[in-house]
Amino acid sequence: MNTIGKNIQTLRKQNGFTQEELAGRLGVTYQAVSKWENGATAPDISLLPELAAVLGTSIDALLGYAAEKKTSAWYEEQYKGTEYYWGVKPSFMCLEVLRILPPVRPLRVLDAGCGEGKDAVFFAKNGYMVSAFDITQSGIDKARRLAERHGVEIDFFRADILDYRLEKDFDVIFCSGVLHYVPEELRGEVLGDWKRHTAAGGVNALNVFVEKPFIPKPPDHENGLRQNWRSGELFGHYHDWRFERCEEVIFDCNSSGVPHKHCMDTLIAVKEEV
Repeated sequence: MNTIGKNIQTLRKQNGFTQEELAGRLGVTYQAVSKWENGATAPDISLLPELAAVLGTSIDALLGYAAEKKTSAWYEEQYKGTEYYWGVKPSFMCLEVLRILPPVRPLRVLDAGCGEGKDAVFFAKNGYMVSAFDITQSGIDKARRLAERHGVEIDFFRADILDYRLEKDFDVIFCSGVLHYVPEELRGEVLGDWKRHTAAGGVNALNVFVEKPFIPKPPDHENGLRQNWRSGELFGHYHDWRFERCEEVIFDCNSSGVPHKHCMDTLIAVKEEV
């Protein structure tokens, strides 16, 4: 089921409509509604305003863009400050990648959701050829300034992880603190694309927040925007790769000024030659 199909089905049920009732309100057949919901077809663009109105939502929300826009807008503002929101110390995953696949030859790295560029700059300073993207323009601008300060060249560009797909292979695909924005119906597509575009012997280094029933939702701006990932779900997508690091940790956080906890799964996996 695609994003709009899943949203139509969810909102239809929330409004108490059968497929036949929704079809009647829109002047289409119930078979058309069924095809929308199972992803076989999509509603004609001319129907979207009426469909959104009947379901009590906006066109953006119907298409799955509302949460992404809120998240993007929030980070756009945070990254405009003079200080680096996430600091400039690289993630420990960077050191793991350096250990597992050192750049003894030219190696291509993609940092997906690079934020203000601290990890991308680390890789470039250590001799990797780095490309990096983020959804925020203020983040990209700040990352470029950080790269200039350290005298490294990085191919920074703006893109959305939900719809950007790769056109070339990389030796390392790195993604920290971003995957929890990817809805369930897109996870296989995004990770599958990354796996296909990782060179043999290459590494994917990823982490994602996961839900635990005994950990309250974090008291910050992201409530309602993060998608629910299950423990081990990330690992399952890489069942056919060799795991170098596979762990789940619960840690304390004070990002909102209110002490709380998070649970995170981290995976560093190698694509072996078949």
